[in-house]
Order: sequence, then structure tokens, then C-alpha cells
Amino acid sequence: MEPLQGAELCFPLLLNISCRKPLQHHAETTVIYIVLSCISVITVALNLLVIISISHFRQLHTPTNLLLLSLAVSDFLVGLLLMPVRIHLLEGCWFLGSLICGLFYYASFALTSASVGNMVLISADRYVAICDPLCYSTKVTSKRVKLCICLCWACSVFYNGVILNEFLLYPDTYNSCYGECVVIINFITGAVDVILTFIGPITVIIVLYMRVFVVAVSQARAMRSHIAAVSLQGSVGGISKKSERKAAKTLGVVVVVFLICFCPYFYPSLAGQDMSTSVAFSVFGVWLLYCNSCLNPLIYAFFYPWFRKSIKRILTLQILEHDSCDANIL
Repeated sequence: MEPLQGAELCFPLLLNISCRKPLQHHAETTVIYIVLSCISVITVALNLLVIISISHFRQLHTPTNLLLLSLAVSDFLVGLLLMPVRIHLLEGCWFLGSLICGLFYYASFALTSASVGNMVLISADRYVAICDPLCYSTKVTSKRVKLCICLCWACSVFYNGVILNEFLLYPDTYNSCYGECVVIINFITGAVDVILTFIGPITVIIVLYMRVFVVAVSQARAMRSHIAAVSLQGSVGGISKKSERKAAKTLGVVVVVFLICFCPYFYPSLAGQDMSTSVAFSVFGVWLLYCNSCLNPLIYAFFYPWFRKSIKRILTLQILEHDSCDANIL
């Protein structure tokens, strides 16, 4: 019986303090591992294509695309760093040590906050582009956008370092046995975190996009009512406005998908439950959150012709040609 009992433990040699392995159906587990591994690979590949596209082609060096680049970087890191570790956690045992446990949750929290911050910046960018188009080029410059992106990432790293300070110092505090990796945030800290990283930003995003939607609809009606009297110059301006509205629509889809993926992740905190691996970080909530990182580039590929063109040039190695960065992508 002892060898059998040892086989059920994460660390068979530590019979008194080792965690027990959960009972698993090997066929189902194998299928889940394969599916989640494919999601991880696809997430890394697609976001890497976004990063290469925007970084390489000069035509794509716009303030809006810089924000998309920042979001793609956070999504890329989710697929590269977080997803493989989460797949490992499905085994029910943690074999990577206390240090990696603390760093994993710190990276998970920081990347989540950075993604939320990027979505707020994207919403603000579309708000100015649609609601104040004449001043957009003066208000939203590449230099200011880069500064905002740096502040977004810096605040995410600093803020999550503060709320996870005790856990990072003593990552074994909440482990009930050897072979476990658990983080628990108390109710007050969890409530503040939900307000700052979810309720507040989501409220700002929704309000901005409601305003963008109202203005876009009014512009469309005005264009239809005056289309017969539009001159050639006015037509060009109309095409420009149409392009801005299309961009707002596309990023609006990104925001809606973002909300759908993030809400289950934060639901336990909104319901007043402790943020632990058995509650807030359930398999469904976490992986739905991670799937958002895979869906974003798919949305770009569906709505943005420039992304499809850049993918073609990257996969056919045309970006290795001389002056390929000046190619016509738009």
C-alpha cells in the first residue's frame, strides 16, 4: 500500500508534508493539455506577428498602432510565460519552487493590469480621434503615447509589487502542504484592487465608447443627409472620417471581447470571496482571461487589411528585402 500511497503524492519521499495529486482521467487530461498548448502557441505566434508588423513597417508607426503594439507585447508575454505555467498547474502539483511561484503570480497580476491600462489608453485615443478630430494630431503625438505606455507599464509593475509585497517576501505563507503554489489577498486589499484595476478602468472605457458611438452615429447621419452636395474635397474628408469610425468600431470589438474575457476573472472579488486558487483563479476564469490574448490579433486579422498584408510579407520573408520597411502596407 505504501508505494501506491507514495504515487498519489506530489513528492512521494515527503509523506507527511507533501500535497496529494488530484485524481485525473488521463485521456481527458491529455486532450486538455493538447488544446491549451495549441492556444499558447497560437497566442505567441499571432502576437509576435503583430509586434513585428508594427515595429518593422514605417507606415504603421502611428500613435494608435503604438498602443496596439503595447497590448500585443502584454498578450505575447501571457502566451509565452503564463500559459505554459498554467498548463503545468493543471497537474495539481507545483515543482518549480517558491521563488518561481512568487514571480509567476507577480507577472500574472502585472500583465493583467498592463492589459487593462492599455485598453484604457486605446479607448482614450479613439475618443479624441472621433470626438475631436481637428485637434487629434496635436493632442495625440507619438511622443506622448510612448510616455503614456511607459507610465502604464511602470504603474502596473509598481502597484502589483505593493499589493503582493508580503507574498513575494514569503511565498510559502498560504501553502498548506509541500508542492502547492497559492496566493490569497485579504478582502480590503482585494476590494481596492478590483476598484483600481477593474471597476474604475472599465467604467472609463464604457463611458468613452458610449460617447464615441453617439458621435459616430451623428457623423454618419450628417454624411448621408449631405451626400448629394459633397464635393471631391469633402469626399476625401468623408473617407477619412469613415476610416476613423471603422478603427473605432474595430477597437470597440476588442473592448467588448476584453470585457467578456475579464469579467469572470474578477467575479469572485466582486462577490466578496477571497482570491485563491480554488475560487478567483479557477481554471475557467483564468483561461478565459488568457484567451483574450489570443483573440485580439485574430480581431486585427479580420478587420485590418494592413495586418493581413504584413503577415503575408513576413511569412514570405519579404521583410528581409532591402527597404522593405518602406513598403506600402495601408
